[in-house]
Amino acid sequence: MTQIIKLPKPLLRQTGRALADFSMIRDGDKVLLGLSGGKDSLSLLHLLLHFQRHAPITFSIGAVTVDPQADSFDPSPLIPYMKSLGIEYFYRSEPIVELAEQHMDNQSYCAFCARMKRGIMYSTAREHGYTVLALAQHLDDLAESFLMSAFHGGQLKTMKAHYVVKEGDLRVIRPLVYVREKQTAELAKTEKLPVIYENCPACFAVPTQREHMKQLLAAEEESNKYLFKSLQTAMKGLMKAQLA
Repeated sequence: MTQIIKLPKPLLRQTGRALADFSMIRDGDKVLLGLSGGKDSLSLLHLLLHFQRHAPITFSIGAVTVDPQADSFDPSPLIPYMKSLGIEYFYRSEPIVELAEQHMDNQSYCAFCARMKRGIMYSTAREHGYTVLALAQHLDDLAESFLMSAFHGGQLKTMKAHYVVKEGDLRVIRPLVYVREKQTAELAKTEKLPVIYENCPACFAVPTQREHMKQLLAAEEESNKYLFKSLQTAMKGLMKAQLA
């Protein structure tokens, strides 16, 4: 029996608008959610379940969690939680930490880990016939990526809201591109979602560019309450990808 939680109207409105603006989910789609167990992916899980119940189209939902076998991160409590929701669930435990130590060369640990996790999610989707992979990056993530690309790469770009992988067999969607991080944090707290907290020493040993951008945006927002609304408007064209 699916657990129904109370979802705030602004969160529903913003997610629904993103789904419509970028034509993310189509009738008959099989959507696989990348579920880390953090506040964002757990919030997206319940939002997708809501739209599955109420949308004028039919689509199925599954989820996949990648356990990198890190001492500081144990997502296994998600297994009974997902069983209680009755959703098709795949738990993939892979020695990503060990592989990173052996093979990451000049990459950061975070970049290596993200690339490995993405590959495992792609292969899981393909193996089980899923057509769409849903990821939980939100507006704050896109704004940070936008600044990092401008400041360090000399490019105006950010994460795409909806795109097709280069092999052409999977679409990737980010339904939270209009949602603020503080909204998913509040939902997780209010509804007591079973958040799995990650505290990876490799990620937090030194300040990252992304963390610096987060602090920069927070400082600017103190004097400009419309900052993220303006950034959303500025980035909307950059979120789009050419879809077949």
